[in-house]
Amino acid sequence: MLVLVAPGQGAQTPGFLTPWLELPGAADRAAAWSDAIGLDLLHYGTQADADAIRDTAVAQPLLVAAGILSAAALGDIAPGAVAGHSVGEITAAALAGVLDDTAALVLVRKRGLAMAEAAAITETGMSALLGGDPEVSVAHLERLGLTPANINGAGQIVAAGTLEQLAALAEDKPEGVRKVMPLKVAGAFHTRHMAPAVETLAKAAADLTPTDPKVAYVSNKDGRTVTAGSEVLDRLVGQVANPVRWDLCMETFKELGVTALLEVCPGGTLTGLAKRALPGVRTLALKTPDDLDAARELISEHAPA
Repeated sequence: MLVLVAPGQGAQTPGFLTPWLELPGAADRAAAWSDAIGLDLLHYGTQADADAIRDTAVAQPLLVAAGILSAAALGDIAPGAVAGHSVGEITAAALAGVLDDTAALVLVRKRGLAMAEAAAITETGMSALLGGDPEVSVAHLERLGLTPANINGAGQIVAAGTLEQLAALAEDKPEGVRKVMPLKVAGAFHTRHMAPAVETLAKAAADLTPTDPKVAYVSNKDGRTVTAGSEVLDRLVGQVANPVRWDLCMETFKELGVTALLEVCPGGTLTGLAKRALPGVRTLALKTPDDLDAARELISEHAPA
């Protein structure tokens, strides 16, 4: 059984969209999405520097566009389940047929703008904790006033809060944590700091007509499989201000009997977590079109049509 997953913010790098736009029809699709959302995806995905694509309002649409384009390049596939990390949940919603591609891009553009606006209220950020015991780390973060915004499994927790709180964390790591690594994001996502974005996103979602997912959709909220499109959309809205439980998503993958995990562009982060948390499961990350042949081989073995 194959699970198709989509990464979240921080996975973007300058020029990462360039080789994908060389595939037949890809540049035209990206141009149409750019017109629909008022953002030049082709420019930001090929020419913009790291600071420009770190902007939440830019990074999020770029990631969803890249995920959809790279998945489309695989052809008509039938994964057993889909899931996305944070903004990757919108990519997963498109891959599952809950939202059409343009609707997904429109929604993520509004999400990115709303979260950027919320992030501008207070200087906040996120840092990954590598190693350590999760219970010890969570208690330590709470003492510092930080939120465990992403509980990713495989020994990784992402802390979120004000820059002062994160600086204190860097000086005072939880017992057993090897490293505190600042992330390339511009706010304390999935915390109370994002509450203003929830209302904006709810209004945007009200204009959409979701359909029920065609494959199992595994939610960040609690790792549960969601079968109603309306509930997927409701969860996408609320998840902006609530922690990502990727650890529970991976537990659900186990329960579903996953044998292979394929991460769409810009892949790497989620396959890295899976290698540690899902031993025995084949993993592959789509970084460039050069990975497509290996991906198709994996699909033929684990998700035959």
